[in-house]
Amino acid sequence: MLPSALLPATLSYRPDLHVLFLRWTRPATSEEHRSGYRTALALAQAHGAGHWLVDLRSRGLASAEDFGWVLREFREQLSRELPAASRRLAYLVAPYHFELISERSRALEATLPETARPGAHVRIFMEEHLALEWLQLG
Repeated sequence: MLPSALLPATLSYRPDLHVLFLRWTRPATSEEHRSGYRTALALAQAHGAGHWLVDLRSRGLASAEDFGWVLREFREQLSRELPAASRRLAYLVAPYHFELISERSRALEATLPETARPGAHVRIFMEEHLALEWLQLG
């Protein structure tokens, strides 16, 4: 795992919202991508934070393989590591990425075993306030 200072992302937790923010600041390699999520998970564990806003607007989309890793392996890990928390991942994307990531998400969700889906609910947003509203509902 990369030290958080070397990650191409900023991490923060808002206790007033009970939301962890993972804001990517530039494109990331596969190693950086996975390290970023693992580092965010450590912060989430410290706060019992199951609701995440993942901001991809400055970064762009991860590769299909890395996004698949999040939906399959990482989502199950999130469930194991935060069993008492309600888990939601809200992805904030630029408008020109919305359709592509939505299609990837639908295609991957269709191939997931039932055991992986309860790991976390995932939705894609273009507006931060709508993502935060959805996170507050869970």
